[in-house]
Amino acid sequence: MFDRIAAVNVFSGLPRLARLLTPLRASWLSIAVWLLVLPLAGMLSGRLYGIQNNDATQYLPRTAESTQVVAALARQSSQAPLVATVVYVRQSGITAADRAKASADAERFRRYTGGRPVTPPIPSRDGRALMLNVPLAPAIAAAIPTAVVPTVAAMRAAAGAGSPAGLQTSVTGPAGYAADYAGAFGSLDQHLLLMTVAVVAVILLVTYRSPVLWLVPLVTAGIGYTAAAAIVYELATRLGLVVSGETLGILPVLVFGAGTDYALLLIARYREELQRHADRGAAMVAALRRAVPAMLASAATVSISLLCLLAAELNPNRGLGPAGATGIACTFLASVTLLPAILIVAGRRVFWPFVPRPGTAAPAAETVWGRIGRRLAWRPRLAWMPVAALLAVLAIGLGQARFGLSQTQGFRTQPDFVVGQALLSAHYPGSASDPALALTRPASVAAVSAAAARTAGVAQVLPASIIGGRALVPVVLTGAPATPEAEAAVQRLRDAVHRVPGAGAMVGGDTAMDLDTRTSSARDERVVIPLVLGVVLLILVLLLRSLVAPLLLVATVVLSYAATMGAGTALFQRVLGFAGTDYSVPLLAFVFLVALGVDYNIFLVTRVREEVGRRGHREGVLTGLGATGGVITSAGIVLAATFSVLAALQLVFLVEIGILVSLGVLLDTFVVRSIVVPAIALDLGPRTWWPARPPRP
Repeated sequence: MFDRIAAVNVFSGLPRLARLLTPLRASWLSIAVWLLVLPLAGMLSGRLYGIQNNDATQYLPRTAESTQVVAALARQSSQAPLVATVVYVRQSGITAADRAKASADAERFRRYTGGRPVTPPIPSRDGRALMLNVPLAPAIAAAIPTAVVPTVAAMRAAAGAGSPAGLQTSVTGPAGYAADYAGAFGSLDQHLLLMTVAVVAVILLVTYRSPVLWLVPLVTAGIGYTAAAAIVYELATRLGLVVSGETLGILPVLVFGAGTDYALLLIARYREELQRHADRGAAMVAALRRAVPAMLASAATVSISLLCLLAAELNPNRGLGPAGATGIACTFLASVTLLPAILIVAGRRVFWPFVPRPGTAAPAAETVWGRIGRRLAWRPRLAWMPVAALLAVLAIGLGQARFGLSQTQGFRTQPDFVVGQALLSAHYPGSASDPALALTRPASVAAVSAAAARTAGVAQVLPASIIGGRALVPVVLTGAPATPEAEAAVQRLRDAVHRVPGAGAMVGGDTAMDLDTRTSSARDERVVIPLVLGVVLLILVLLLRSLVAPLLLVATVVLSYAATMGAGTALFQRVLGFAGTDYSVPLLAFVFLVALGVDYNIFLVTRVREEVGRRGHREGVLTGLGATGGVITSAGIVLAATFSVLAALQLVFLVEIGILVSLGVLLDTFVVRSIVVPAIALDLGPRTWWPARPPRP
């Protein structure tokens, strides 16, 4: 069967396509087409950051109980108000001047409520704090970040202005969290892209040591990103794709990292062919013929792996899948059309001062990685087994991981929301500013309130309010909002109110949303991870026409992922002082690390397979490693550096994703791809390619 598959080469049309792209006129035409598309793409991509949706109610599936509470309120032409909680604290005890200040602020803040009443300041039992709950007008609450962020900023300025000496003020609660969370994404469009471009530019300058060549991959990746952002904008506005700050943070990093990798691979192969061919058109034909299959397989692997996120329940994950796949597809298209055209038009001088000339190619065995391969060939089993054991030891650290971050633990810094929550927790019950919300029938209010009051972890049941035909019962929990303690209390509260006959009660609110998010995250991991593994394995089987080599590559990448997560756990909890790992991180890290880890193995193994058919197994493995080692190492460093840009952000989950992907890519580049995979291939011998054999070119 595999021999029949081998006879059908899906890339057989590539030489003909390559010849269409290489003439000078065709190159100019390709450049002109991209330049015509660029203005429209630039206009649409500039609008992408304006449609980001970081509203927590849009994250969860419709089946989640907290989402059903929001939907039920919406059917009553209402919604649970977004409350800004203003807290006033004086450690020596609240004074009359402090109470007057809080009362004056209550009147001042009525302008933000849309006619909703502002209750008088609530004193704490210890007499050291006052709490003022300000429900924001629906028009303000619905506009995150455009209205909530400036409204909360104005409230913070007003609360601090004219305060009696020694009175500490803060604006927190759900509105404070929404403002600070949205604010953490506010500079992404201004800084993250510039940081990514700067990092890539520096690495390319060091890699090529050329005053011109480094610009070519950068321009290609930039145009690919512009096209991708424009398409994602259209998907969001026309098809309702949820574009979160998470997507906007990861998309440029992914596109510039992958685009630069493709450019490095193609340029390295083009340089190699220029050392064999006098005509640059013929050199590009040969380079495309040999590099594009690996690039296409790589792009397909990453894109399809990302599309597996469509099987997720959480909308940010579902949105990231198509957005990321679009980014990979666009940067691949730019890399195989625009990049070759620019290189042909520029000619050999683009490589100055290291211009490749025919007959100057150095044997692969003389490269650094060629010499490393020779050492591996002496005792391959003694090379890969200790390294694999070390990776397994690192993976043990995953057993010590703590998963889940509260709202206050999700920031690297101490924004006003976090400061305010600490003040509230010191003087009021944990969720006084953000209670759980039990929605029930008006006739069942008494029974539901009684069941809630008997639930462990409940501090107080507040009077119900009637909204349309439903009753909303606020329930204050002893735990702070969105903490494991509060989430456990919400689960017990749900169990209690569900047992009230005929009440039809449901529990929502911010803590309930966090609980539902954790549940959906666990479900997504169980569904998406096996799906990604199956897809990657199938692509490798079709690409290599083998069973052993694909299983080997997938196993090594999974081991690398486990080792990365174990090492990352120790780094997060013991070095950086994070409270744990965000629930969303393991799945996203898995998708990126498995897809990108296999990515580099595809670059290596496709070249090895080509050389094995020409030279035999042992020499083919060593030649393939020597020929691709330098470019794959450079590509790994670029990708790791681009993802490390995320570590400069203020949200812990993005920092964790950036660190894990950077660490995992470096581990794959310098350990798995350079030592484990070639050593196992040398150890297994020709059985690596069973049941087919690499064809002779």
